Amino acid sequence: VAVLGCADSRAPIEIVFDVKPGDVFVLRNAGNTLSHAEGSVVGSLEYCVGPLKAKLIVVLGHTKCGAMMGATQTMLSAQKPAKDGAPAKQSALEKLLSGLGPVAQQAQHELGSGASADEIAAHVVKVNVFAGMERLLIYSEPIREKVRSGEVQLHGAVYDITTGKVEFLGQHPRLPLILGMQAGLINTDKSLEAIAESAAQGA
Repeated sequence: VAVLGCADSRAPIEIVFDVKPGDVFVLRNAGNTLSHAEGSVVGSLEYCVGPLKAKLIVVLGHTKCGAMMGATQTMLSAQKPAKDGAPAKQSALEKLLSGLGPVAQQAQHELGSGASADEIAAHVVKVNVFAGMERLLIYSEPIREKVRSGEVQLHGAVYDITTGKVEFLGQHPRLPLILGMQAGLINTDKSLEAIAESAAQGA
């Protein structure tokens, strides 16, 4: 089993699933994200389902995620009128949060007008899990082929840091459509927003 989780210290994978070190293959970054085709994450998961023969990949988000709140605040700020002057150079963190903008926008759209920043950030957690599953299938041909053949399953889940419970979300609801996409339609150097637009045009 391989788990892509968040780097938040409140969501340690081995403790969440009550397993010993070495029982699961763990990868963690801020927001359990693949918004920029993170090569180290994708490559490590390809190694996991290849030489290590893992049969299950879980993308695990968690409640009260700081990265999701940061992405929401960044998205809401971008919707305000821009101030005069040259834009400031983005830090690596700011680029990560900006890359999560499309999932924050999707969460905002699904909740409708009037949703607060806290409500959007809470919903982004689940939206981002499904987005990560989709990105992984788009970016990695080896994983995509193993999922298509049934050799590997890819599931999403959300860990509640208050109750300690994990809600399993199952496979991506659009899995057949994603597996049917032609990899050539996707440029992994594009932002998540551009990828989503390109995929929609190719569908």
